[in-house]
Amino acid sequence: MCCNKDIYFAPLQGYTEDCYRRIHHQLCGGVKGYFTPFVRMEHGQTRSKDMRDIRHDFNEGVPVTPQIIASSANELRKLTDRVLEEGYSAIDINMGCPFPLQTRHGRGAGLLPHPDVVEQVCNAMSEYTQVEFSVKMRLGLSANDEWKDVLPILNDIELKHITLHPRIGEQQYNGTTDEDSFGEFLSACKHKVIYNGDLCSIKDIDRIIAKFPSIEGVMLGRGLLARPTLAYEYANGINLSDDDVISRMKSMHSMLHEQYSRIIPAEAAILSKLRTFWDYAEPTIGRKAWKKLKKAGNMRNYMIAVNEL
Repeated sequence: MCCNKDIYFAPLQGYTEDCYRRIHHQLCGGVKGYFTPFVRMEHGQTRSKDMRDIRHDFNEGVPVTPQIIASSANELRKLTDRVLEEGYSAIDINMGCPFPLQTRHGRGAGLLPHPDVVEQVCNAMSEYTQVEFSVKMRLGLSANDEWKDVLPILNDIELKHITLHPRIGEQQYNGTTDEDSFGEFLSACKHKVIYNGDLCSIKDIDRIIAKFPSIEGVMLGRGLLARPTLAYEYANGINLSDDDVISRMKSMHSMLHEQYSRIIPAEAAILSKLRTFWDYAEPTIGRKAWKKLKKAGNMRNYMIAVNEL
């Protein structure tokens, strides 16, 4: 079945940085837009590492939208101002990060139990009439109905779309997605909605689009890390063989190796970074090969394992 919905690449901290996005766009494609891992405040300033990741010269030719995470209207203004200095006109707001390091400070999904703060953040967003905002969120932090107090606030502002991952923050990525709650959200939302969560195959995407035909599109994260060609295959209505997929992955890996070798001085650090490329790839490359890659203790043995794929 040929895709009739747009596919987006979710932001994943530690995985989808600028090098990965450029190389994926060049060698795999099929993605309408990429979202950066969130830009955040650190010691009262925007984190320099995050700002480097969104630099235009590191994202040339890639359809990318920066994402920011904020706990207050003041943080949102500071982050938005900095992103605007980089020349962007679209910004995604993270209201879904499930990790306690962020949620306990009222960021990400930690915003959702506080509709009063969400309203202040949305009022600040409305001050930036030149910016096309979108929101990525969950059903709630600790309950799957917390969105019901937040969505009316979001419905009252201009948004390009809302991406909903139908889990609560406390689940992180455990358990199952709540598609019934997603359906309720979709019916109540005045904005375009993108589905995100546990889409790891063409069959998964087909099923969600058939179940929720009014969605704007789907966002893939771990599914694309496991099989980087998935969006390309879906968009073009084809099924690549596992050998073809692995060949494409090895080409991506080779280009990442070259890029990391330019910017990371120590071989051990390069190996540590490269190894993450395979974190979710076990379903594609097989458990035996995956374990060999993960256990390789030095670059020589690691590259032998890569070449044996």
